[in-house]
Amino acid sequence: MYPAPGLEHQRISGRLFLAISTSLTGKQCELFAAPFDVRLRREDQSGDDQKVYTVVQPDLCLICNSDSLDERGCLGAPDLIIEILSPGNSKKELKDKFQLYEEVGVKEYWMVYPEQKSISMFILDEEGIYKGLRPLSEEERLTSILLPQLSFLLAAIFSPN
Repeated sequence: MYPAPGLEHQRISGRLFLAISTSLTGKQCELFAAPFDVRLRREDQSGDDQKVYTVVQPDLCLICNSDSLDERGCLGAPDLIIEILSPGNSKKELKDKFQLYEEVGVKEYWMVYPEQKSISMFILDEEGIYKGLRPLSEEERLTSILLPQLSFLLAAIFSPN
Protein backbone atom coordinates (compact mmCIF):
# COMPACT_ATOMS: atom_id res chain seq x y z
CA MET A 1 0.00 0.00 0.00
CA TYR A 2 1.31 3.43 -0.92
CA PRO A 3 1.55 6.19 1.71
CA ALA A 4 -0.85 9.12 1.41
CA PRO A 5 0.38 12.04 -0.70
CA GLY A 6 2.42 14.64 1.18
CA LEU A 7 1.31 18.02 2.44
CA GLU A 8 2.38 20.06 -0.61
CA HIS A 9 0.77 17.53 -2.94
CA GLN A 10 -2.51 17.87 -1.04
CA ARG A 11 -2.33 21.66 -1.07
CA ILE A 12 -1.75 21.77 -4.83
CA SER A 13 -4.56 19.27 -5.41
CA GLY A 14 -6.97 21.37 -3.34
CA ARG A 15 -6.02 24.60 -5.10
CA LEU A 16 -6.41 22.98 -8.53
CA PHE A 17 -9.78 21.55 -7.51
CA LEU A 18 -10.98 24.99 -6.43
CA ALA A 19 -9.66 26.76 -9.56
CA ILE A 20 -11.21 24.19 -11.89
CA SER A 21 -14.52 23.92 -10.02
CA THR A 22 -14.96 27.69 -10.13
CA SER A 23 -14.59 27.68 -13.92
CA LEU A 24 -17.22 24.94 -14.40
CA THR A 25 -20.24 27.03 -13.46
CA GLY A 26 -22.96 26.32 -16.00
CA LYS A 27 -21.07 23.39 -17.58
CA GLN A 28 -22.18 19.77 -17.49
CA CYS A 29 -18.73 18.54 -16.49
CA GLU A 30 -17.91 17.15 -13.03
CA LEU A 31 -14.55 17.18 -11.29
CA PHE A 32 -13.45 14.33 -9.03
CA ALA A 33 -10.45 13.97 -6.72
CA ALA A 34 -8.61 10.82 -5.67
CA PRO A 35 -9.51 8.35 -4.44
CA PHE A 36 -11.88 7.92 -7.37
CA ASP A 37 -11.69 4.84 -9.61
CA VAL A 38 -11.35 5.33 -13.34
CA ARG A 39 -11.88 1.99 -15.08
CA LEU A 40 -10.26 1.94 -18.51
CA ARG A 41 -10.74 -0.33 -21.49
CA ARG A 42 -9.53 -0.44 -25.06
CA GLU A 43 -11.50 1.62 -27.59
CA ASP A 44 -12.76 -1.51 -29.39
CA GLN A 45 -14.29 -3.07 -26.26
CA SER A 46 -17.81 -2.73 -24.97
CA GLY A 47 -18.76 -1.05 -21.70
CA ASP A 48 -18.94 -4.41 -19.95
CA ASP A 49 -16.95 -4.32 -16.69
CA GLN A 50 -15.60 -7.78 -17.55
CA LYS A 51 -13.47 -6.13 -20.25
CA VAL A 52 -11.91 -3.46 -18.03
CA TYR A 53 -8.19 -3.94 -18.18
CA THR A 54 -6.88 -1.40 -15.68
CA VAL A 55 -8.06 0.87 -12.91
CA VAL A 56 -6.34 4.16 -12.08
CA GLN A 57 -6.94 6.84 -9.49
CA PRO A 58 -5.71 10.11 -10.96
CA ASP A 59 -5.24 13.01 -8.58
CA LEU A 60 -8.01 14.88 -10.40
CA CYS A 61 -10.22 14.02 -13.35
CA LEU A 62 -12.85 15.93 -15.22
CA ILE A 63 -15.77 14.07 -16.79
CA CYS A 64 -18.17 15.81 -19.16
CA ASN A 65 -20.14 12.72 -20.25
CA SER A 66 -22.35 11.72 -17.33
CA ASP A 67 -23.10 8.38 -19.05
CA SER A 68 -19.61 7.19 -18.07
CA LEU A 69 -20.33 7.72 -14.35
CA ASP A 70 -21.74 5.07 -12.05
CA GLU A 71 -21.64 4.23 -8.35
CA ARG A 72 -18.16 2.73 -8.72
CA GLY A 73 -16.63 5.79 -10.41
CA CYS A 74 -15.94 6.32 -14.10
CA LEU A 75 -16.00 3.70 -16.84
CA GLY A 76 -13.99 4.96 -19.79
CA ALA A 77 -11.66 7.87 -20.43
CA PRO A 78 -12.24 11.14 -18.58
CA ASP A 79 -11.96 14.32 -20.65
CA LEU A 80 -9.11 15.67 -18.49
CA ILE A 81 -6.73 13.91 -16.13
CA ILE A 82 -4.33 15.69 -13.80
CA GLU A 83 -1.45 13.87 -12.13
CA ILE A 84 0.56 15.65 -9.44
CA LEU A 85 4.02 14.16 -9.37
CA SER A 86 5.55 13.06 -6.11
CA PRO A 87 9.18 12.17 -5.37
CA GLY A 88 8.17 8.49 -5.44
CA ASN A 89 6.87 8.58 -9.03
CA SER A 90 9.15 6.51 -11.24
CA LYS A 91 9.97 7.32 -14.84
CA LYS A 92 8.40 3.99 -15.82
CA GLU A 93 5.17 4.89 -14.02
CA LEU A 94 5.06 8.27 -15.75
CA LYS A 95 5.69 6.70 -19.15
CA ASP A 96 3.11 3.95 -18.55
CA LYS A 97 0.38 6.41 -17.51
CA PHE A 98 1.17 8.74 -20.42
CA GLN A 99 0.85 5.86 -22.88
CA LEU A 100 -2.27 4.50 -21.18
CA TYR A 101 -4.08 7.85 -21.17
CA GLU A 102 -3.12 8.44 -24.78
CA GLU A 103 -4.29 4.96 -25.84
CA VAL A 104 -7.69 5.21 -24.15
CA GLY A 105 -8.39 8.70 -25.48
CA VAL A 106 -8.04 11.11 -22.54
CA LYS A 107 -8.39 14.40 -24.45
CA GLU A 108 -6.25 16.55 -22.16
CA TYR A 109 -3.61 15.43 -19.66
CA TRP A 110 -1.71 17.65 -17.22
CA MET A 111 1.42 16.65 -15.35
CA VAL A 112 2.06 18.89 -12.35
CA TYR A 113 5.65 19.27 -11.12
CA PRO A 114 5.50 20.72 -7.57
CA GLU A 115 9.25 21.12 -7.14
CA GLN A 116 9.64 23.00 -10.44
CA LYS A 117 6.34 24.84 -9.93
CA SER A 118 5.29 24.01 -13.47
CA ILE A 119 2.61 22.14 -15.38
CA SER A 120 2.98 20.31 -18.69
CA MET A 121 -0.16 19.97 -20.79
CA PHE A 122 -0.73 17.31 -23.42
CA ILE A 123 -3.55 17.49 -25.95
CA LEU A 124 -4.82 14.50 -27.94
CA ASP A 125 -4.68 15.29 -31.66
CA GLU A 126 -6.89 13.96 -34.48
CA GLU A 127 -4.65 10.89 -34.85
CA GLY A 128 -4.94 10.03 -31.15
CA ILE A 129 -1.39 11.15 -30.31
CA TYR A 130 -0.50 13.53 -27.49
CA LYS A 131 1.02 16.82 -28.50
CA GLY A 132 2.85 18.52 -25.67
CA LEU A 133 2.64 22.23 -25.15
CA ARG A 134 5.52 24.19 -23.67
CA PRO A 135 5.66 23.62 -19.88
CA LEU A 136 4.04 26.52 -18.05
CA SER A 137 5.82 28.08 -15.10
CA GLU A 138 4.58 29.73 -11.93
CA GLU A 139 4.39 33.23 -13.50
CA GLU A 140 2.13 32.14 -16.36
CA ARG A 141 -1.57 31.57 -16.98
CA LEU A 142 -2.83 28.09 -17.81
CA THR A 143 -5.78 27.92 -20.20
CA SER A 144 -7.32 24.57 -21.00
CA ILE A 145 -7.64 23.70 -24.68
CA LEU A 146 -10.63 21.46 -23.91
CA LEU A 147 -12.46 24.09 -21.83
CA PRO A 148 -11.16 27.59 -22.63
CA GLN A 149 -13.11 29.10 -19.72
CA LEU A 150 -10.82 27.05 -17.48
CA SER A 151 -8.01 29.55 -17.04
CA PHE A 152 -5.98 30.57 -13.98
CA LEU A 153 -2.57 31.85 -12.91
CA LEU A 154 -0.21 29.10 -11.84
CA ALA A 155 1.06 31.30 -9.00
CA ALA A 156 -2.32 30.72 -7.30
CA ILE A 157 -1.67 26.97 -7.46
CA PHE A 158 1.93 26.99 -6.24
CA SER A 159 1.77 29.89 -3.74
CA PRO A 160 2.80 29.02 -0.18
CA ASN A 161 -0.37 30.47 1.37
